[in-house]
Amino acid sequence: MIQNMKIAYFTMEIGLKPEIPTYSGGLGILAGDTIKSASDLGLPIVAVTILTRKGYFTQELLDDGTQVEHPVEWDPALFMERLPNRVTVTVEGREVHVGVWRYEVLSMTGSSVPVYFLDTDLEVNRPEDRTITHHLYGGDQAYRLKQEIVLGIGGVRMLRDLGERIYKYHLNEGHSALLTLELMNWYRLDVRETWDEKLVWNEEAVRERCIFTTHTPVEAGHDKLPYDTVASVLGEPVPMDILRKWGGQDHLNMTLLALNLSNYVNGVAKRHGEVSREMFRGYHIHSITNGVHSYTWTCEHFQDLYNRYLPGWANEPELFVRVDTVPDEAVWKAHQAAKEKMMGRIREKTGVALSPEILTLGFARRATSYKRADLLFSDMERLARVGDGRLQVIYAGKAHPRDEPGKDLIRRIFSRARDLAGKVTVVYLPDYNMEMACCLVAGVDLWLNTPLRPMEASGTSGMKASHNGVPNFSVLDGWWVEGHIEGVTGWSIGPHPEEERAVGYNGTGDAEDLYGKLEKVIMPLYYEDRAGWIRVMKNAIGKNAYYFNSHRMMRRYVTFAYMTTHEHGQDE
Repeated sequence: MIQNMKIAYFTMEIGLKPEIPTYSGGLGILAGDTIKSASDLGLPIVAVTILTRKGYFTQELLDDGTQVEHPVEWDPALFMERLPNRVTVTVEGREVHVGVWRYEVLSMTGSSVPVYFLDTDLEVNRPEDRTITHHLYGGDQAYRLKQEIVLGIGGVRMLRDLGERIYKYHLNEGHSALLTLELMNWYRLDVRETWDEKLVWNEEAVRERCIFTTHTPVEAGHDKLPYDTVASVLGEPVPMDILRKWGGQDHLNMTLLALNLSNYVNGVAKRHGEVSREMFRGYHIHSITNGVHSYTWTCEHFQDLYNRYLPGWANEPELFVRVDTVPDEAVWKAHQAAKEKMMGRIREKTGVALSPEILTLGFARRATSYKRADLLFSDMERLARVGDGRLQVIYAGKAHPRDEPGKDLIRRIFSRARDLAGKVTVVYLPDYNMEMACCLVAGVDLWLNTPLRPMEASGTSGMKASHNGVPNFSVLDGWWVEGHIEGVTGWSIGPHPEEERAVGYNGTGDAEDLYGKLEKVIMPLYYEDRAGWIRVMKNAIGKNAYYFNSHRMMRRYVTFAYMTTHEHGQDE
């Protein structure tokens, strides 16, 4: 990298700590872990995001599982500094002022990384413009586009106003793709007062500065905006025919805009890279598998354990490979302490008393149909028989306010929990957040994941579980394709993606495999072979946490994305 120049990491959401509710789920948590590792490693990075004053939402669950959303009330002044800098962007033909707050991500190593939170809630703005940065993923398409203008165009302008010298721009998903248009205006080869056909756009200069990480393996998940909405909200920062060339002829596809104007593009797991190349043929899409920030996601009991036996682990997670030096009884004691703490929290929140002696499954992630949170309930009679007095299940997760099938899924789990009462205890915890996630990934015995293939881009919750010695039991999609060794690091559900029968395989066979392994392999190991179970726990640490951490991830971004020049669309 050029001396004194930095990487600018743009992300619509970021999860830094539970008290700063500027995240909704995995994408934001990944962004937070990315910046924490950058700080630990002393990397020259700054982050740009939106100050969502009303957060995503606080989730209330009624007795039947109906989700009720409430805005989050928090004061950014308690956590960050408001800076005097101001820039403007054009929204619906008028000038909107953008302010900024700075939060420093401090590392135990002494380094720090600034995160700049963009804010339109300024007295100089109209009332409707003050709310642009209030709600994460709220409102209609026009509202989302306004946020993307503030993030992409406003973010680039703000960095310049702050005096940050940027070498490359890293787009975490397509929400910030409009920054490419701002850069395009910087690199015009022939500046004129009016648009005309002689104006030359230096696409390559922009491409050389941009890195794009895509997280969405399904077509419907990519933002697409009608050009009449684009024209009325965004206007023409570049001529409309030029925008159609880069962003799509029929509608503005933010992913396509980022793909066309980025020099390095990657998916977030090897499998996701393959899926993305199928989706976007003609583009060379690399893969850098996600990781999680080891210190953040390791509970206090395992932190103490690692400090004693693997000193230096927090900034050198490669040391997890030496986990066999940790006595079995110490691992089990740390796990049971984490389990007791989790069960105490559950008792406080729900009044439900769970047993630390019973095998406990955890399933916590966004409540949406493709995650198949209810796959476990496919055969209620069999589940009741297999799990009678020997199984407990903990659920958590929010459904997007407009995702009615996701909300129905939560209600269905509540209903199944009532049906299983007296046989299998099922608990659904309300208002899933970072603090609750830390508690669950450490306290359960087994982490369950059952997505429809190939819709899991990566999935990082299972990596967090591994850091706490909790094995995974998951469909082979996303990161688990790489982390899974059957019976060694955990267990698979259904076939391997490379098997012929895996094509379109998402039906009853998954449920059958889940029940079969739970009954004949997993439960006997847990209840009858403590040493064997601890061996799998240690392998989760030494073979999964050792590799699937954000320190390794960031070193790969530096090596393959930040420091290397690639030819657009060409294989390595």
